[in-house]
Order: sequence, then structure tokens, then C-alpha cells
Amino acid sequence: MLLSLTIKNYALIDHLQVDFNDGFTIITGETGAGKSILLGGLSLILGKRADLSSLRDKDSKCIIEAVFNIANYNLQSLFKAEDLDYESQTIIRREILPSGKSRAFVNDSPVNLSSLQLLGERLIDVHSQHQTLQLTQNDFQFQVIDALAKNQKELVAFSTYLTNYKRLKQELSELLTLKSEAIKEYDYNTFLLHELVEANLVDGDLESLEEEYETLNNIEDIKERLSEAYQLLSDEQIGAISTITNLKNTFQKLAEVSKNYQDLYERINSCLIEVDDIYSEVDVLQGDLEADPNRLAVVNSKLQTLNSLLQKHQVATVTELITIKAALTDKVAVTDNLDDTIQLKENEILELESQLNTLAHKIHKKRVTAIPNLIKRLQSILLDLGMPNAQFKFELIETDSYFSNGKDALSFLFSANKGGDFNALKKAASGGELSRIMLAIKLVLSEYTQLPTIMFDEIDTGVSGEISNKMGDIMLQMSKNMQVFSITHLPQIAAKGHSHFKVYKADVDNITQTNLIKLHHDDRIVEIAHMLGGSDLSTSAIAHAKELLN
Repeated sequence: MLLSLTIKNYALIDHLQVDFNDGFTIITGETGAGKSILLGGLSLILGKRADLSSLRDKDSKCIIEAVFNIANYNLQSLFKAEDLDYESQTIIRREILPSGKSRAFVNDSPVNLSSLQLLGERLIDVHSQHQTLQLTQNDFQFQVIDALAKNQKELVAFSTYLTNYKRLKQELSELLTLKSEAIKEYDYNTFLLHELVEANLVDGDLESLEEEYETLNNIEDIKERLSEAYQLLSDEQIGAISTITNLKNTFQKLAEVSKNYQDLYERINSCLIEVDDIYSEVDVLQGDLEADPNRLAVVNSKLQTLNSLLQKHQVATVTELITIKAALTDKVAVTDNLDDTIQLKENEILELESQLNTLAHKIHKKRVTAIPNLIKRLQSILLDLGMPNAQFKFELIETDSYFSNGKDALSFLFSANKGGDFNALKKAASGGELSRIMLAIKLVLSEYTQLPTIMFDEIDTGVSGEISNKMGDIMLQMSKNMQVFSITHLPQIAAKGHSHFKVYKADVDNITQTNLIKLHHDDRIVEIAHMLGGSDLSTSAIAHAKELLN
């Protein structure tokens, strides 16, 4: 609900601030007084693009601000999706700078025009005789039927299932593509993996094998050098053990003479122990060492395999080969398990299809049940609006396709004359008829769902007095459930409003300005009398105005 509107420096408006009530609000004024300017300012709040020509004073910025009570509109999810701060009393502000740039704010948070348009659609519905395109669109027609069918709960569930269904179908498509590509690579990856598995890779294996190969390949040379070392250690005349033993005995005697030689004696003794240990180890090494041509061939073969794999995979270490082996194992496993994954995904899709079909059929049945009541209501309302022969036909067919709101295809057909052929609404109805049909539909909708504030912009143009009286009654009835504005030239409608505003022009300092003023009871009598009789206020016009207001 629109609580207040402030407009500064817009077109012919210098400064305007007005508060609105709920119920039925009337706006009247002479032709050219500026009603379209008022609507233009309001449209900027709803996300219409602005330009520099909107500024009254080109050196000052234009500010338009509206306050809405949105507590009953269930807009929390929209605010969250658009990353806006939700307030039950929401303020929307639009600024047009002298530079031509435009800024918009919702509860003081900057927003872009697309977000403002999304929000605006949920706050105010501006409707004129020339704006009935929505009526001919399938989405709106379904919205009307579903409101009467009370399908809201089912439609929310269907939307959730459909989102999951589309996601699973996309995932299945990606898996099938992956399978197609994986089959081409599967044999090659399996061959590479088999090579690496056969190599029995161990981290550090290359270094140990290279060392073993060098030993086996040079065994005779090693034997000769170990034998030479053994002789140098053990020879009785010049061997290291014999020499150090003699040296030890010499210093042992010196240590007995003086403690000054004790340290050297102990160090020589330690050397003798270490050399003796080396001698024992050399002796063992000689015994263990023997030629093994078979082992040499095995080591050489494994080294060639490893080096070949390193070269093939263009890496330098066995560690990197092990990493490649793990990656190939995963790739082959994915391909091996792909059929199982695809089957699971197909089963999930089948389950969701079953749930979607069940819900879609339930939605269809409730729509079929609601349509006769909708037709009856519309024809009854249009009878009062001067269309006694209006007839509707809704052709609802269940299809095999999933749409955002079920599986139904809808044809909304209309005939304005008895015995006339039914045709698509946009072809069969004139502009005036479409306007009255839309009014009837909005009345029906207002009884079943919370609609945004609606502003009827001279939809009564060209309508006779009795029909306009009925149109006013419909707007008044709608205002029981929502906030309704009507910009009108007809006194029959103007008299039915709970509140009444007049748009007028005035010259201030030789500059024409548009203003909006709220009329009280006596002012309303005068305004309606003018609407009845023109500029001259006759006694009969005043009496008629009072009668209409009462």
C-alpha cells in the first residue's frame, strides 16, 4: 500500500508531498492539469528509465520518494534475493542529477533499475485502456485460474521439483558427455596404468637400484680393492693393525713412566679398536661379495623400465610417476563406475518425473474445476458493465512438456456476441472490451489473493453513465481487499471514493506549477458539480453532486 509520495523538481512540479489512505482514492483534474506528470513521477519509483528532460530546474536534482506498507505482500524472499534490507514500511527514493545520471535507493540501500522494476511490479499496478497486453498473456491467464483453483501450495511444490529435475537432467547430460569422451581415452589410460602397476613403483627405488647396479657391474674391481685393503690392515710386517699395536705398546710404557703420555696412549688405543673393527667389516664384505649375473640382469631390466617410464611421462622422479599412477587410477575408476552413476541419476530423474506428473495432474484437475466458476463470475460482472453477450471458453490440455506452472497448455477464447465464433482474446475483444474484462478479472483476483496497489488511469473513457456507475461499484468493492486509485473524468466514479484528490495548475511568479490537493466534503461537492455541469455551478449540478456523494 502506498502511504505517501514526495516529488521535487519534476516536470511542472516544484514540490509536492501527499499522504494516502487505504481503500478507494479518486484523482481528478482538468485535461492538461498534470495527471500524466503525477503518473510519470510515480513510474520513476517503479523503475522507468529517466532523462534530463524530467528536471524542472536543470541546475537542481529531481527527487521522488514513496513510502509503502508491504507487511502483507510476502516480499521477504524478493528482498533477500536482491540483497536488500527488508522493512515492513519500505522507502523507495529516486534521484535524477543535473548531469543526467540517475540513482535509486530502497531503504537507503543503492539498487539498480532491474531490482527496482522487480520490486515495483509487486507494489503498484498501473492500468489504462491501452495497457491490457497482460490480459492476453498465458502466464497472467494461468495466474487468474490458479487463484480461484487455490493452487498456490501445489505450484510452489511443482516449482521446487522442476528446479531439481532440470538440475538432474543437466547433470545426466554432462555424465553422458563425459562417458562419450571417457570411452575414447579409457583403453589408452588403462594401458598406461597397467604399465605403471607392472613396474611396482616404490618411492626411492630408482636411487637404490642404480646403486645396486653399480655394485654388481663392478664386482671384480671391488673384490680386488677390498683384498688390497685387507692386506694393508692385516700384514704382520707393515699392516696397519701391527703398526698401531706396536705404537700402542710404546706409549703404554711411556704412560707408566709419566702421566703426561696417558692421553696419547688412550687415543692410540681407541684408534686400534676402530681399525680392528674396520678390519672385521672388510673381512665380512669380502665373504659376502660374489658375482650374480642373474641379479645384474634383473636390476638392469628394471632400471631400463623405470627410465623408459620417466621419459614417456616426461618426469624426473619415481614419486611423480606414483602421482600419475594415482590420477590414472581415478580416471579409469570413474569410467568403470560411470554406468552405475548414470543409472542412479536416471532413477532419480524417473522418481522426480513421477512426482511432477502427479502434481501437474492435481493442478490440472483443480483448474478444470475452477474454470466454470471463473467464467460464471466474469460473465456476471461483464453483464453489469454493458457486455451482456460476453462469453468465455478456456481450452486446457495436458501436454507431455513441463512448464513453470505445470503441464497444461491454455487457450483463452472470447466471443462478444451471441452465436459468435470464439477467438483468441486479443483478436476478439476491442480495447474498451479488454479494459472491462481486465477490470472484471482484477475484481475476481482481489477476492482470492493479495494484489498490489492498483491505479486505474481513465479506464472509464467513453463509457456511459450507468456503466461508469457499475465500474465505480467494482472499484469500490475491490478496495475492500486492496488499495485502489482511479484517475477519472466521470462524476459517478469520483463520488464513490473514500478520499478525493484534485490535480490542478497554478501560476507562481509567472511560472506554471502542477499541484495536488486533498478535497474535503464541501470541496468534493464543488469538484463533482464542475464535472457534471462544467465551469458554471448550477443549483441542479450542486444538488446532483450531493446526491451522488450521499
